[in-house]
Amino acid sequence: MVLTGLSTVVVSVIRYGLKFSLGALAATPGNIEPGIGVVGSLENYTHFPDFGKWYLSYLMLLVRLELFTVLILFSPAFWKK
Repeated sequence: MVLTGLSTVVVSVIRYGLKFSLGALAATPGNIEPGIGVVGSLENYTHFPDFGKWYLSYLMLLVRLELFTVLILFSPAFWKK
């Protein structure tokens, strides 16, 4: 829940309000079509800035692979072995 709250604030700082940012965050990791407002059933993510697309892609990876798996992949100790 903390990750969702912080991510909503990060995405809302990019361009959109909290409601639309929460809708994008709800639709992205689950790979579901209808979001809220700017990412609704008739829209897509093309109008998001590049940072927003990268951040939402990172969150999709993080949610699908679980938090600890992604943290292990980015830790230097994992790659030294």
